[in-house]
Amino acid sequence: MYSNLKQPQHHLALHETLQLHETVGYLSGHLIELKRQIRSVQDLALRALYVEAIQVTDMDLRELLLFYPMAPTPFRDDRVQEMPEFMGKEGDMTGFHGGKLLAYFKSSIRAYAIPLTESATPQLRDAFQRHMNRVIHMYGKVSNYMLERGYYPAYDLGRLLAMDVAHAQKALDM
Repeated sequence: MYSNLKQPQHHLALHETLQLHETVGYLSGHLIELKRQIRSVQDLALRALYVEAIQVTDMDLRELLLFYPMAPTPFRDDRVQEMPEFMGKEGDMTGFHGGKLLAYFKSSIRAYAIPLTESATPQLRDAFQRHMNRVIHMYGKVSNYMLERGYYPAYDLGRLLAMDVAHAQKALDM
């Protein structure tokens, strides 16, 4: 009855492509941070955990990058050359920091949504809603900042995916 579900697909569905984009962006950003932070980790046991976290994240990121050619868009690696660098000029971390801030507010929206639906006390629910509205407002401001400067091409899936690959490759090459 479900045998066709096991047949390999030749392209990704649009909704899973967007989830792939979110996950690769998340992993890339954290891999960069892990590789920078490990330099200051003194405790040997914690350092070993960092090494393992870097290896696992690296492996997962490499595996997910293999799915990009299956994205439902005319995606080409050479599109990376057509856009501003996701991190700006060498050493300029503006795009990276903006992306981290954008991811923070996106995660915060999700973090407030769950307790908001579980709140029975009206005052607490109102507080969660006020907080979530402020976070939504900040997400909009950061998103506009990123869009205006070309760091987040939200309306161009091919370019967005090309930036994912560039960002991931930068993280893997560190």
